[in-house]
Amino acid sequence: MPIPADDASLAEVAAALAAPGKGLLASDESVGTIGKRLEKAGLVNDEETRRAYRELFYTAPIGKAGISGAIMFKETLQQAAADGTSFVDCLTRQGVMPGIKVDEGLLPFEGHDLATGETFTRGLDTLAAAAAGYRQGGARFAKWRAALRVDASRGLPSERAVELNAQQLAQYAAVCQAAGLVPIVEPEVLIDGTHSAADFGAASERVIGATVAQLWRQGVALEGCLLKPQMVIKGADAAGGRAAPEEVAAATLTVMRRVVPAAIPGIMFLSGGQSEEEATLNLNAINVMAQQQGKAPWSLSFSYGRALQASVLKIWSADSSRAAEAKQMAVALAAANAAAVRGAYDAAGKHPSVTSDSSLREAFRGWHGPTASAPAAAAAAVAQ
Repeated sequence: MPIPADDASLAEVAAALAAPGKGLLASDESVGTIGKRLEKAGLVNDEETRRAYRELFYTAPIGKAGISGAIMFKETLQQAAADGTSFVDCLTRQGVMPGIKVDEGLLPFEGHDLATGETFTRGLDTLAAAAAGYRQGGARFAKWRAALRVDASRGLPSERAVELNAQQLAQYAAVCQAAGLVPIVEPEVLIDGTHSAADFGAASERVIGATVAQLWRQGVALEGCLLKPQMVIKGADAAGGRAAPEEVAAATLTVMRRVVPAAIPGIMFLSGGQSEEEATLNLNAINVMAQQQGKAPWSLSFSYGRALQASVLKIWSADSSRAAEAKQMAVALAAANAAAVRGAYDAAGKHPSVTSDSSLREAFRGWHGPTASAPAAAAAAVAQ
């Protein structure tokens, strides 16, 4: 599918991103986040290493494999391949739309323990100018992430966290649409903890429902945005091991049907710490069940980061001369998940992943900054 024309409507761009059998590569990790992964793999976290790593994906034929868009970090949007071709051109020439992460990370609410507390997201005060610049730089869509914790015994997520993050997500979406960018709205409910799938589902309903309500209130055109939630799964530390893909599918579809309007063209699930294979199997089960049951008016697709990258990094970090093999892995992982979007992945076959089937969960996905309180910033965000 060709990229929509530069003057295409937001709805046309959103529909192309969520086209049947297509999904998103989330390669928008900040310098700190990607640095932790590079260093864990034995690599140096410097600009050239980050550039060379991202080049593996952007110069591989991921468009033909089912990638419709790639979310980039602001550093990456300005970078180029070794032959001088800008990364934006590397993507657009193969039918992949460039996207951009626009939030500036998480801050904790005042008075919360920083290791387990609740957060809001920074970046609204400079977003309008930044979004205009990113659109001029070639981006067609944007992403903003909120992170909410589940702990029923402590009443988490709190009403304060749900409402503030929903407001911020909607404000971000409205600003981006005004700048000509399709907003990907990411209210991530974290898998950290021992919560049950039922508790996770209840929290997801509250969080996504509040976010959709705020999108309406802010005048966001639902046809011109995409939703990026977590699948409904129990906590990573819950007893009993992983749920079967069919259980994940049933719980996830129940929640999405209750709170996601049909006007939103695509639900682009995040992988959120699932292993590469687990993320594919769960996505495939969701689509198989949706096709069997009906009542699923949206594309049920993916916006995966680690689940499209872990094996690529493993190959390349072991020997940089294996770049061609690493690119083949990027294509294979994209193709596996594109098949899952169609409900056509062969669950009995061998997954291309070369990582173990253990979780790709990272402890720093929530708040991981220095000790600080943010009463003024939180109050300003509520007031906007």
